[in-house]
Amino acid sequence: MFSTGQLVFASLFVIVFAIIIFLTYKRDKKLHNKNYKGVKWIGLFFITFVIILFIIKYLLKN
Repeated sequence: MFSTGQLVFASLFVIVFAIIIFLTYKRDKKLHNKNYKGVKWIGLFFITFVIILFIIKYLLKN
């Protein structure tokens, strides 16, 4: 299905891509912590809101 060259290229691509993504994340971590420090609470509120909507839908259906 795939030639040996294609499998080697795919393997190397995945390894190099993962390394680049890791290094980029590591470099930008301080900046993300500074700019997005309140985003956890927004995410928690959003998930809670969606769960409440599902509970209301379930209660009104029964």
